[in-house]
Amino acid sequence: MVMNMVMSAKGVRKRTKKSRASSAVPAGEFKSKCLELMDRVAETGAPIVITKRGKPVAQLAPMVDKPETLQGFAKGRIRILGNIIAPLDLDWHAAR
Repeated sequence: MVMNMVMSAKGVRKRTKKSRASSAVPAGEFKSKCLELMDRVAETGAPIVITKRGKPVAQLAPMVDKPETLQGFAKGRIRILGNIIAPLDLDWHAAR
């Protein structure tokens, strides 16, 4: 079993996945069992390779929530107390 920690704008989520091994399904079988296979991928997190005449042509994989950038990921979670821009009025050793 694999456990992933996912950091998103909504917070930290834990996802457990039973298996990451992919399996291959012929296109005809995929067409008849599409919704069932989609449920399996969503549940297990393991991608499914769709083949046509034995050659891979597509892959059904789970959606992964990724933040677009790190900027703003902690918005609303950090509270600033006091003035963080004003000088500290301290004598720094580097300033001597």
